[in-house]
Amino acid sequence: MRRIGIPTLFFLLCFVSTGWRQAEAQTQAEAQSQGQTLARSRFITFDAPGAGTAPDQGTFPEQISNSGLIVGNYVDGNGVNHGFVRDPNGSITTFDVPGGGTGPGEGTVPNGITDTGVVVGGLFDGSHVFHGFFGRPGGHFTIFDARGAGTASHQGTNALAINWEGSISGDYKDSNGVPHGYVRFPDGKITSFDPPESVFTAADTLGINAVGAITGPYVDANGVVHGFVRTPNGKIISFDAPGAGTDPDQGTSPSMINDFGMVPGAYQDTNNVIHAFVRFANGTITTFDVPGAGTDPFQGTLANAANVEGFIAGEFFDANFVGHAFVRTPGGKNFFFDAPGEGIQETSPLSINFLCAVTGTFVDANGVSHGFLRLP
Repeated sequence: MRRIGIPTLFFLLCFVSTGWRQAEAQTQAEAQSQGQTLARSRFITFDAPGAGTAPDQGTFPEQISNSGLIVGNYVDGNGVNHGFVRDPNGSITTFDVPGGGTGPGEGTVPNGITDTGVVVGGLFDGSHVFHGFFGRPGGHFTIFDARGAGTASHQGTNALAINWEGSISGDYKDSNGVPHGYVRFPDGKITSFDPPESVFTAADTLGINAVGAITGPYVDANGVVHGFVRTPNGKIISFDAPGAGTDPDQGTSPSMINDFGMVPGAYQDTNNVIHAFVRFANGTITTFDVPGAGTDPFQGTLANAANVEGFIAGEFFDANFVGHAFVRTPGGKNFFFDAPGEGIQETSPLSINFLCAVTGTFVDANGVSHGFLRLP
């Protein structure tokens, strides 16, 4: 999910996967093509060609693969979504999946990528219905829908993550607008699932690992958020971070799962302050806050991604609700950074690969989003 804006929206939006949120964008402005810029040593900013330059437009990276490929979407000056892949050499390829709508909030929203360049994501058609897709830019794309997915506006199937063998995890909204989780296997079989007591099951990018374990958040009938891990054999384990609140819109929200079963995320306490957590494969959970994180409601620390070595990339919101980035070592040492420029509103790391290269978004003083790559 990742794709977190101001702190006050974190737990209101964490239940809705990236594609659903970005598909709601309806802004319009003149499109402008921008190139990548070396902001400072080891920090590269970039924009997809054709990315819009008005608030809520711009470039939105989602994942960096171990091979250095970065995938995401950009919103043009008319509010339409398009896909992009950035190669390690800096070149950017843009693409649209056939069948995508061409109106505001419609189009192609990639969410994940394999080391070999297979992209997975959501296609928002001209009727505002979502469909899952996977394939290679410049090649063939396969479009699919989960059984039971609704066909009305803002219903349908979203594909969020893909592992090396081609299994895809995501969520779909049924005809009643209720989200459910699913996994699509390489043979095309789709299995839907919901944790016990769930009335709202969500998925997110990087939500499936190499062996097929899946994580995400779900909401119970009382409006409390919980985390889950679905094992490769289909068993679902629910969990809550120590100190998580139990009122509506409070609770525990996982961000992703790495290949060793490590799940980073964030939880909201009884005072609505946000804290980071890491759940290990054996079920133990460690919580932490980074120095400088605010302590008022909807401020705090979020762990967004973890690599196989256990390095964590995340962000924290300070007392002024400005978002800053950090990388945390397995030993607990924090390294902080911000995108260069005056008036940066938020720097949000979303993915970290095994070389500790980090990608994500930052929001400038005008409310425009840009991509970044931070090299170790």
